[in-house]
Amino acid sequence: MTDTLATGVNPLPAAFRDAALTAVVAALLGLPLVGFHVVSRSSGMVLEGRVWELATAVALIFCGRLGIVLVNSGSAWPVLACGGVAVLIGVFAPMPGVFLSVVCVAGGGLLAARAGLVMLRGKSGMRKIQARIQSSGTALRGMGAYLGPALIAFAVALPFLPFADRQVIDIGILVMTYVMLGWGLNIVVGLAGLLDLGYVAFYAVGAYSYALLAQYFDFNFWICLPLAGAFAAGFGILLGFPVLRLRGDYLAIVTLGFGEMVRVILLNWTRLTNGPDGISGVPRPSFFGLPFKRRPPEGVESFHQFFGLDYASIHRVIFLYYLILVLALITNAFTLRIRKLPIGRAWEALREDEIACRSLGINPTNTKLSAFAIGAMFGGFAGSFFATRQGFISPESFTFIESAIILAVVVLGGMGSQVGVVIAAIVLIGLPEWFRELQEFRMLAFGAGMVLIMIWRPRGLLSHREPTILLGRAP
Repeated sequence: MTDTLATGVNPLPAAFRDAALTAVVAALLGLPLVGFHVVSRSSGMVLEGRVWELATAVALIFCGRLGIVLVNSGSAWPVLACGGVAVLIGVFAPMPGVFLSVVCVAGGGLLAARAGLVMLRGKSGMRKIQARIQSSGTALRGMGAYLGPALIAFAVALPFLPFADRQVIDIGILVMTYVMLGWGLNIVVGLAGLLDLGYVAFYAVGAYSYALLAQYFDFNFWICLPLAGAFAAGFGILLGFPVLRLRGDYLAIVTLGFGEMVRVILLNWTRLTNGPDGISGVPRPSFFGLPFKRRPPEGVESFHQFFGLDYASIHRVIFLYYLILVLALITNAFTLRIRKLPIGRAWEALREDEIACRSLGINPTNTKLSAFAIGAMFGGFAGSFFATRQGFISPESFTFIESAIILAVVVLGGMGSQVGVVIAAIVLIGLPEWFRELQEFRMLAFGAGMVLIMIWRPRGLLSHREPTILLGRAP
């Protein structure tokens, strides 16, 4: 839309039409997601409508789109006023949920900020700001040498910080689990460039391997951990053979089907996996043979007795936290090391151009199979930890949504970036735990995050697509 001062045309009619069309589309898309929800009643599950929430959300989208069009046309004063009013409504007005209050405050604040910048600096200033946003990822990537050690130091000290209670440590365990899964998938997607939508299958294989080995052979966690990784790596090779000639969308469809096949097998093979009832009583890991029990079996010394401490259930939680932290750091160290070896450089060559990769004498078959196997191995490690942490597993824990979440962590963080995966896991996994009321809108948040990343950072927050080793001219 051209500027009002330059053309003398009133932008309001066109802006209202644009905003109204956007609101209609939002209402149609939001009707099944926001307009209804299931409520548990004494008579059973009842489907209830949420007309007020849907109408409020559509009205906010209408106002937001109208404000964006007006700002782009140069009419910034009305948008600044409306944005300020939206912030005040979100802070002080009674809303039917935290979600709408957050949307009012965030959306109104962003609109008001953008309108203010347009008025103060003009459109050329806005273009400079957008260019700075584009270059901020490069600056953050340059800080990776300092950000990585700082995050590790914070993670090590987290259980002993003043604000670290049981909930904080549990959230830390959950985030570190997805960090490890993200780093494992990053080998397949970020380094080798193979889009895998069925990564949750390896996660499930690791979990069920540990549960079944512990149940039928009485193996402890430390024996089952490498075995779970080996079984998952075998499934990774099994997946790799059918997809050797596939790329892009076709590869994604096949890997998606593989993940669903594993879930259906776990669901229907009741004689082995107990079907939808799952496997309970998965044994907990011990600290070098010291169990975390108040009253251990006769002749066995427990953790708190050995160290002369009062019994506290938090000891086991802290141990699990450091266990997944060590496993995640091993995954990170392995990935950083292997990407500098010939196999890691072969993955990067395969990611950039498979035809050029063949012309250099690299075997794409072995390269793809190694990427699937190693990435699946770390997924199996994470799955075995998940089983021992939960004490119960079932096929419902390994649905497609888990694969989508792990892939979202990798894509939003930046494919190939280790630190980016950590930041994305904190944002996508850690923050929603503090706002339980927003859980039903998680997929909407994922979609919004993906759209924003595609607009401002198409390669992720901290993308790292440069080859590990560059050829330079001799001095």
